[in-house]
Amino acid sequence: MAEFLKLKKSNCKNCYKCIRNCPVKSIRFSAGQANIIGDECILCGQCFVVCPQNAKEIVSGVETAKVLLMSGAPVIASVAPSFVANYDGAGIEELEEALKKLGFTAAEETARGAETVKNEYDRMIEQTNRDIIISSCCHSINLLIQKYFPEVLPYLADVVSPMQAHCKDIKRRFPGAKTVFIGPCVAKKDEAAMYPGIVDDVLTFEELADWMNEEGVTVEKRRDTTKPEKGVSRLFPTTGGILKSMKCDSPKYTYMAVDGVQNCIAAINDIKNGDIHNCFIEMSACVGSCIGGPVMEKYHRSPVRDYTRVNAYAGKDDFGVDAMPRADIEKTMPAITIEAKEPTEADIRAILAQMGKTKPEDELNCGTCGYNSCREKAAAVFKGRAEISMCLPFIKDKAESFSGNIINNTPNGIIILNEALEVQQINRPAMRIMNIRRESDVMGEPLIRIMDTADFARVMESGRGIYNKRIYLTEYDKYIEETIIHDSEYRVVMCLMRDVTAEETEKAKKEEISRQTVETADKVVEKQMRIVQEIASLLGETAAETKIALTKLKESISDE
Repeated sequence: MAEFLKLKKSNCKNCYKCIRNCPVKSIRFSAGQANIIGDECILCGQCFVVCPQNAKEIVSGVETAKVLLMSGAPVIASVAPSFVANYDGAGIEELEEALKKLGFTAAEETARGAETVKNEYDRMIEQTNRDIIISSCCHSINLLIQKYFPEVLPYLADVVSPMQAHCKDIKRRFPGAKTVFIGPCVAKKDEAAMYPGIVDDVLTFEELADWMNEEGVTVEKRRDTTKPEKGVSRLFPTTGGILKSMKCDSPKYTYMAVDGVQNCIAAINDIKNGDIHNCFIEMSACVGSCIGGPVMEKYHRSPVRDYTRVNAYAGKDDFGVDAMPRADIEKTMPAITIEAKEPTEADIRAILAQMGKTKPEDELNCGTCGYNSCREKAAAVFKGRAEISMCLPFIKDKAESFSGNIINNTPNGIIILNEALEVQQINRPAMRIMNIRRESDVMGEPLIRIMDTADFARVMESGRGIYNKRIYLTEYDKYIEETIIHDSEYRVVMCLMRDVTAEETEKAKKEEISRQTVETADKVVEKQMRIVQEIASLLGETAAETKIALTKLKESISDE
């Protein structure tokens, strides 16, 4: 399958909204990013519609259309009947006028091809003995049956879509012409590629709008609002619109319209189980049918208004298109095999165990991962389409357990507060520091009940944290080293406390010993100085007496 829906990887991360809304789970996740599995996708476009980051984009056909216009061949647009919902106040004449400014030769309504298709449906009901007939206008429904319910293929009408019928008719009437279909559907791009030579290019309304803006072309709003007599097949893009254009007069059949992939799957299962008989079922992948197509829904979803516009533009009678040869109307839709190895029960149990689900009651089946059940998610993991980390309850429990182990087993005290400085969480070391017996005694209470809040207020006001500041908690006779951080994103204040009372006590003891040592040394020095001084004094007196005696002896000798 050609790639018509692609991913802008830079915008896709850990969301899972697309897989939650994908009816066939044809999305693979790797490193938290979504990748569409083309072989399994039915191109319903729901992932494109619901993506909050606009990470899914439809591959544009504008460049191909420009090449066709430059080829020299006449290029004729087949415009889906839902265009009146997209271009308020404009009819096919006004839209054709705008398209000619872009280089198109002409523009016609796909509703003409829809009339050919509904005529064939009426013939099938009248001339065949089919038990159940499923309309084949919606390519997404065709792919759904071809890929996932091949046993129901005999009930799928082997009739071309209105797009194909109209483009075949255009090429019959204008030999050598190229056709470009314009509508609200991404699946039509795949249909054109799957059946080459009928539709040469497909544009969405959004692509056409961008192209017109680029060229400065506008669609005038000059449509005659008088109710047209012809064109009942213009109702095709609405739920039940096919049935409204058909005769529906065979008493053998019950006629019903089913829209939305999930509703269609339920109906198909009823057919598989033999619960439905003698029915003509109009099936549309989009809720509201084509006016609820992915491009319409993504950018301007308004089902009631859009239905009103389509209904106002539709006539009461047929256009009266020429009949086409049966060979041009018939369409072969074979089964499309999807290769996928299915897990055994042991495989599923092993993967469930990795997600912390060892008992049936552990399987919450919450659907947050996008899968309907934990077992379905485990099977997707086995097939390489999902990751263990997509189980949010498991990741949440794991994170809480991890953080809980850290908070409860760290030797440091931790207090978590809200911005009103009320206690939200406190661990056992913090409770020991502040002599708190039970956690419930302080949970939800103002911090000021147990400690001074000045530093906390300063951090919140300045936006700057305090790191490793030593303070004395007078009321608890404790010294702590505190770190206070304000997380403005999660609106919490965190305080980490390290009890340094023992360090401060040891430091005080050392300081006391040092003081006493200094005092002792001072006393010893003082005493030694006093002794030295006394010795010096004694030595001084003895020397003086000796000097006097010697002097007298000298004098006596000299006299002699």
